[in-house]
Amino acid sequence: MAKLPLKQASRLLYRYNLPNESKRPRTLSRLSDTSVWERRKTKGKLAIQKMVVDLMELYLHRLRQKRFPYPKNPIMADFAAQFPYNATPDQKQAFLDVDKDLTERETPMDRLICGDVGFGKTEVALRAIFCVVSAGKQAMVLAPTIVLAKQHYDVISERFSLYPQIKVGLLSRFQTKAEKEAYLEMIKHGHLNIIVGTHSLLGSRVVYSNLGLLVVDEEQRFGVKQKEKIASFKTSVDVLTLSATPIPRTLYLALTGFRDASLISTPPPERIPIKTHLSSFRKEKVIKAIKNELNRAGQVFYVLPRIKGLEEVMDFLEEAFPDIDIAMAHGKQYSKQLEETMERFAQGKIKILICTNIVESGLDIQNANTIIIQDVQQFGLAQLYQLRGRVGRADKAHAYLFYPDKSLLSDQALERLSALEECRELGQGFQLAEKDMGIRGFGTIFGEQQTGDVGNVGIDLFFEMLFESLSKVEELRIFSVPYNLVKIDININPRLPSEYVNYLENPMEIINEAEKAAEKDMWSLMQFTENLRRQYGKEPYSMEIILKKLYVRRMAADLGVNRIYASGKMVVMKTNMSKKVFKLITDSMTCDVYRSSLIYEGDQIMAELLLELPREQLLNWMFQCLSELHASLPALIKY
Repeated sequence: MAKLPLKQASRLLYRYNLPNESKRPRTLSRLSDTSVWERRKTKGKLAIQKMVVDLMELYLHRLRQKRFPYPKNPIMADFAAQFPYNATPDQKQAFLDVDKDLTERETPMDRLICGDVGFGKTEVALRAIFCVVSAGKQAMVLAPTIVLAKQHYDVISERFSLYPQIKVGLLSRFQTKAEKEAYLEMIKHGHLNIIVGTHSLLGSRVVYSNLGLLVVDEEQRFGVKQKEKIASFKTSVDVLTLSATPIPRTLYLALTGFRDASLISTPPPERIPIKTHLSSFRKEKVIKAIKNELNRAGQVFYVLPRIKGLEEVMDFLEEAFPDIDIAMAHGKQYSKQLEETMERFAQGKIKILICTNIVESGLDIQNANTIIIQDVQQFGLAQLYQLRGRVGRADKAHAYLFYPDKSLLSDQALERLSALEECRELGQGFQLAEKDMGIRGFGTIFGEQQTGDVGNVGIDLFFEMLFESLSKVEELRIFSVPYNLVKIDININPRLPSEYVNYLENPMEIINEAEKAAEKDMWSLMQFTENLRRQYGKEPYSMEIILKKLYVRRMAADLGVNRIYASGKMVVMKTNMSKKVFKLITDSMTCDVYRSSLIYEGDQIMAELLLELPREQLLNWMFQCLSELHASLPALIKY
């Protein structure tokens, strides 16, 4: 048992908490042995330092980008007046946030609009599009599915119908090759002002004349490579992301303030909470649920995770409801067939639509107020939340979530279902995304991983450590020194073999090129080395020594080391590095041999070797040690 004074308890005790209460730590630490917990905290701190650096570099990069603010357009009031509903307080704030981003700031907008299905995110996007397009720029609206893209196109076309000078186009696989080519030419020459489509809009063949705004609907539905392409737009254009349940990485950026966010959590008066039923699959339950909906003249979505099972369900439902119009919809259907099916369902001619998650985003069918989702364990949390949001537009709605057998479900699948059951009320998409963040973690800021693991320390301590690191960001800086000011006091000048000299033809020119590459940066030096080996093969030992000297000097410059010399068994590096930065770097080192040999005194990093080394071996030791130190640079902000 541990006893703590009350005053200390509030500072020293943290509830191990994640947004999902059922999440448990992998192992509990013993009070009698705190080393396990300390290692876990250290691991968390190092991960946080890396996140802070990534965030700061992203933030600084955004601050460096400039564009002229858009002019405030007096006819915006007329455009806004076309909105047929009374805006909720959250919507009004979102309108104001986006307007300020576009008309008052010089840095490109990167804002997340988070709100449930039907809460009015599209109207925020429409006003942003109008602001940008009326200033003579193009806007791109990116949707994850062709069904949603078509719906956006219809809404935008109708809304902009009073402005004939603004041309709207839809780029999709439904078009013929000739139609696509014609659209690509119009986009290239600026004859299309608003372009709507799926990921095909990110292709290399789509060249924009004067792109000003990118609207991304349901970012979590896009693949990693597509997200990287979307990220590349952020350096030059304004980006508005619409999502009901943002991926953990997006949510994390919003929570830490490195991505602007507006939350629309107030439901419109016509939106009705959805009653969620979670149970094991039985045909009798399915038939009863469908009968209840059909008896009130409604329509039903029946969703499966794979195309493979659609035919089987079709046979079962046709047998149970022989007089009812039933149809299938999935992404592998011919374009006209899919379009006609969705049109007939929207018109109420089809009563039961058996489909994949192609209907997940944006589809607005007022009369469909029951959704049945089979094999829910194969869907993600955000997908289930989005699918459930397809109903509840006009009447009391029901969502039936069926799983095969609870004993077959993984812990994560059970957590997802539990989280979904808890978030029954309207406007809880953001809370659900927080739970998703607890289940999957934060992910990495850059790169392909969208999920991560905060289970090491729990979310409360994680955020405290994160904000502490952000407040001390000045201490994480490392100041590099100019390459030409770095001195390596080691007298070693190898001679190149005559055969290699003849082979190189002009060795002095090549060595000068290597020196210039090293002076530029580490990447240039590595590229030079790779090209040299590609052209002339593996270099002889003497050339390797010359290159190692350049690498040592380059790494020293990056680390803020301006001189390296040896005195007997002692190696000394004169540096501008602070003691805190030195500790951070050495804590991140993977090799115990070099970490344990280094000490920091005053403005020097010193290492005592076991014995005095010959010059070539000493250079090799310096190269290996600096490589270890240099590998830890990503945990620091470089200026």
